[in-house]
Amino acid sequence: MLSIARCHPLKTSLGLCARRGYAAAAAGEQLKKTALYDFHVGLGGSMVPFAGYSMPVLYSGMGVLASHLHTREKASIFDVSHMLQTRVTGKDRQKFFEKLVVADLHQLPVGQGTLSVFTNEQGGIIDDTIIMQQEDSLYVVSNAACADKDLAHIRKHLTDFQNQGADVDLRIIDDHSLIAIQGPSAAKALEQLVGKDLNDFGFMHGRFLDVAGVPCHVARSGYTGEDGFELSVPTPNIVEVTEKLLAHPDVEMAGLGARDSLRLEAGLCLYGNDLDDTTTPVEGGLTWTIAKSRRETGGFLGADKILSQIKDKKLIQRRRVGLVVQGAPARAGAEILNKEGEVIGTVTSGCPSPSLKKNIAMGYVKSGYQKSGTELSVKVRNRVQDAVISKMPFVPANYHK
Repeated sequence: MLSIARCHPLKTSLGLCARRGYAAAAAGEQLKKTALYDFHVGLGGSMVPFAGYSMPVLYSGMGVLASHLHTREKASIFDVSHMLQTRVTGKDRQKFFEKLVVADLHQLPVGQGTLSVFTNEQGGIIDDTIIMQQEDSLYVVSNAACADKDLAHIRKHLTDFQNQGADVDLRIIDDHSLIAIQGPSAAKALEQLVGKDLNDFGFMHGRFLDVAGVPCHVARSGYTGEDGFELSVPTPNIVEVTEKLLAHPDVEMAGLGARDSLRLEAGLCLYGNDLDDTTTPVEGGLTWTIAKSRRETGGFLGADKILSQIKDKKLIQRRRVGLVVQGAPARAGAEILNKEGEVIGTVTSGCPSPSLKKNIAMGYVKSGYQKSGTELSVKVRNRVQDAVISKMPFVPANYHK
């Protein structure tokens, strides 16, 4: 999702710095702005380049550590309008999209969503995505930094399908902005604006709701491991809806800093760090996204390689794992070693965990070293530190059932 050359100079309580994340803009680069840009600046948002956009990393009234903990305890709003929203229509839409992703879209009920991945012919992951089944379309949200790549990939195959007489089309949803409200108080804050109880609104489901009188698409999902919602809001109304959610006493704004540490505690991947187009869903610990029916029939790009790895574990060369690290935090790029000192992998994401008060990381190790409890080491600034394989998520998920 992110593209970075170096760390943002802002020092936070978490010492945030990753191989890919917030970066100084390249010379002459014209950063895009979301419709909430002025709103962020007015609230003291510290703006940084992020996937081609100017986005808040934190706000003057609350540091990254406090913002992270506030989200876990109450609720925070994140501007995610940089994400790519698209709508796929036509009677052949499921058949078309099932060539590109590993989900079973024919069996996905209306109003329900699923996490899936776009794959290439070699079985690598082009991007991760959320797909929501709607009455007459597929609503798809994917990563901002992958937008050009994703669209080129989809359109190439779309043209092929259309030339074969298929009824399918794609539209970019460029007249709506996207925000996420995350945390235990998210439902209470939203219920005040929709005028109804949302207890029957399940995780990974979507609905069209009037939020403070504004027609929105609302999905019960997010990127923090907490209960929460993502709201696709008509852009002319995005400031109004955000302000009304923020008026709830439990709700604060949060930036990219807290979003990154929250998702890592939740064991969630960041595309470009923890997933890339050389990594298969099996290697990336995302086998569960491949529907049972798709394992039997295939039909998606790279299926031969991916399904062969599922059937024969000897074909899996590496595995994504979680690590708890002693000493200094292990950042992206740090080497992972076995007890004999052999390099067996690389850290892809890492930070101090505000919730656990331990240093946590995610990375890849050679197959055979992925068992929880396996004792390893990581090299941080030429110092070898103890580490142990840990199950993910590091912090239990609190999704609404």
